[in-house]
Parts: sequence; structure tokens; C-alpha cells
Amino acid sequence: MDKIYFENIDLFYALLLLPCLLFVYIYYAKWRQKTQDKFADSSLIASIIPSYSGKKIFIKQFCSLLGFFFLIIALVNPQIGSKLKVLKRKGVDMVVAMDVSKSMLARDVQPNRLTKSKLMVSKLIDALKTDRLGIIVYAGKAYPQLPVTTDYAAAKMFLKTVDTDIVPTQGTAISDAINMAVDYLESSASKNQLLYIISDGEDHEEGVDEAIKTAVDKGIKINTIGVGLKKGGPIPIKNSNSDFKKDRNGAVVISKLNDKLLKEIALKGNGNYLELNSIQGAVDYIMGNITETEKSEFESKRYADYEDQFQWFLALALFFFILEACIPDTKTNWLRKYDLF
Repeated sequence: MDKIYFENIDLFYALLLLPCLLFVYIYYAKWRQKTQDKFADSSLIASIIPSYSGKKIFIKQFCSLLGFFFLIIALVNPQIGSKLKVLKRKGVDMVVAMDVSKSMLARDVQPNRLTKSKLMVSKLIDALKTDRLGIIVYAGKAYPQLPVTTDYAAAKMFLKTVDTDIVPTQGTAISDAINMAVDYLESSASKNQLLYIISDGEDHEEGVDEAIKTAVDKGIKINTIGVGLKKGGPIPIKNSNSDFKKDRNGAVVISKLNDKLLKEIALKGNGNYLELNSIQGAVDYIMGNITETEKSEFESKRYADYEDQFQWFLALALFFFILEACIPDTKTNWLRKYDLF
């Protein structure tokens, strides 16, 4: 069945100009009639100017309105797609789980841990071609951010919204993130699936080992990426450059990279641990993992490219504009005896 798509749908608002034009035409017609009545009676006008045709003026204005109508539809550009294509692709399904706890605001890496993580994921999205990507955010609880998809534009759009306020509960629920990744990849036809956990590893909760085992049993390889420095840094209060998180004794809390935990997760998850020092280096590393991973072939159905239909409406617009220009204001000689116009 054919599907209709409008390329510039916002231009439909231009149709509101047509009632304005109609109002102008009616106002002009009334003004002309009023002026004419002041000059002479309509029967006298007909005898003085026998070639005058009020109906033709109406027809010309009607043609002009139709011309503008079809011109606007042409600018909207209706498109029709009727062919259903089956597209085959080879790729790997992967999920990126991003830690958005408050400790990710620490500036021991510039500009801060979370921003650096987002820059790396953004560059990774730019490098992907046929692989599907999903995004999960987590702190005290995991939340879905983007389902597994090849819509890289949507991935970058959702990535921009990631910040430490997106998850209200604080902590580092890595187990929740792993379980959610398993749910993401449950229906995947890919034989080999990848999970990348980006975190500083701090304040992690229990139950990680069980979640890792579930993921490994499902064929998911868990890789971890550590963000931050071992010497650590203070956690700034959001929107403040000089105020930092303090403990109960009033001492500034220092957040440190817990690479030991992240290495253990990667080891148990049959994956690898990488420290995020260079953004491009991390992207190259992940793309290398994808290249080495056996890719599966997938089929996806979608409509073929839509075909433009604006030319038909443009032709109609030109026809009515030309017709309006060709119709004279006076009666046509050979039609006068029929008094049609």
C-alpha cells in the first residue's frame, strides 16, 4: 500500500494566506461595485461598456486562488513510497552503560569525567556504520536511554540529554545496568553481543557477580572503561566552581577511580578493561573489538526512498496562473451572443 509523506509539512501553514487573499478579492469586488454604482446605474454601465464582464473578473480571481493553492502544495512536496525493500546488514549489537552518579562530575580529567565519557561515545557513534547501539544510564538505579538501533542521529540526540540529574537515586548500580543490557539484547539475532560499562567504579552496590553470570550465559561480552584518576579529585556541587561535596565531618570528599572493580567485572565478563585516557584511542580500541567480533547478518524491512510528486502540483499552479493571465477582462466577441461572460 502506498504511503504518503510530506517533505516540508510546516509549509501547510501557508494555506492560511488563501482566506486572506479571498478576503482581499471580496473587499476589492465590493469597493469596485460601490464605486461603479456612484458613477452610473449597472444597466447604464452595460450599455456604455458592452464588453465589460464581471463574471470574467471573478473567474480570473478564482484561477489565481487555485494557482496559489497548488503552488503551496508543490512547496510542501508530497512524496509517495510504495515499494517494500528487504535490506540485509552485517553488524554487532552493543550497549553502552554510562555511569551518571555525582562522582562523574569530578574534574581530575578535563573537562570532567561525564563530559569526557559523552565525547568518547559521540565519536564512537560517528565511527559506527552497520552496528546497532543502545544506551543505558545508571547511578543508584539503571534507566533506559536509547533502545538498540542503527539510528545514529537519534543516538547523538539522546546522548546530549545525559547528565547527573537524569537519575534521581545516587549510587553505582552496575548490576542493574548489566541486567538492563541483557533485556536490551534479549531479542537480538546477533550471536556476539558487546556491553561497554563506562564508570569510575565508585560506590558500587552488591549483586554484580550474579548479573555478570547471567550476561555471559546469554553470550554478552562485558567490557569496562574506567574514567578518572587513581589520585582522584573533589566532587563539585553542580553549577559551582568552588563548592565541593563534603562528608559529615566537613572534609572535602575525594573521588578516586576504582579500577580494581572494573578490571574484575571485565575479567568475569570475558571482556577487557580500558582506561579512558585518549578519546580517539578508546574509540579505535572499541572499533577494533567490533572488527574482531564475528558479525551476524540481519534483515530489516523499510520503504524505499519516497518519490517526489511536487511537479504535478507545480504544473497545475502554472496552468492556473497562465489561464488567469490569458483570460481577458472583457467579453469574448464570439461568446457575446450567448451572454456567458
